[in-house]
Amino acid sequence: MEEINEDNTEEFYKKAILYWSEIPPTIDGMLGGFGHISQIDIHGSRQFLRLIFQLKEPPGKSTIVDCGAGIGRITKHLLSHIFQNIDLVEQNKMFLDQAKDYLGPGVYKKVGQLYNVGLQDFTPENDKYDVIWCQWVLGHLTDTDLVKFLERCRSGLKKDGIIILKENIASSKEIEVDEKDSSVTRPFRLYIELFQKTNLHCIKNIKQNNFPKGLYTVYMFALRPKDIL
Repeated sequence: MEEINEDNTEEFYKKAILYWSEIPPTIDGMLGGFGHISQIDIHGSRQFLRLIFQLKEPPGKSTIVDCGAGIGRITKHLLSHIFQNIDLVEQNKMFLDQAKDYLGPGVYKKVGQLYNVGLQDFTPENDKYDVIWCQWVLGHLTDTDLVKFLERCRSGLKKDGIIILKENIASSKEIEVDEKDSSVTRPFRLYIELFQKTNLHCIKNIKQNNFPKGLYTVYMFALRPKDIL
């Protein structure tokens, strides 16, 4: 199985920063030229959130953090319709600067903290979030940093809080490395193995439907601390 060389993580992260520094702050840029799938993506995520809020002990709808937020596509079209307060985490300052214009005053008034940092260096405030949302960004973390990030996120959850991940899944059992943008696409089983290294339990996972043929399979995962199950 091809893997990230975790002895050279600094180079791995530097290459990703360089790649995204050359990407325009647009929907097409955020989605790698596949801006036309945005509406399908948002619809699938909205359906998944409906299932989460039907749980016996659902999360609240007060505060969420959008990790790897880009210019705020998911915040604008999904999260702002559900949550009252939204923090954004994005390592590219140009994207965060563009978010204010892209979101518009109606949505931007819901935005609280802007964290201009990579997820490998992001630590949520304790007990702050009802939901932590991470989409199409975890491939930019090494396995070790992903586990550490999820463990930090666990501490950032309120009572009944949930972490939601939405990511591409490798079609084979192998990790697929993209040297261009310095990311990896993990197989489904590896995500499950990494979750098991944290004190989190995957309570639900669902495949995203209706994406065009030729794109990666995408799964949504809901994680909850084991001690509140």
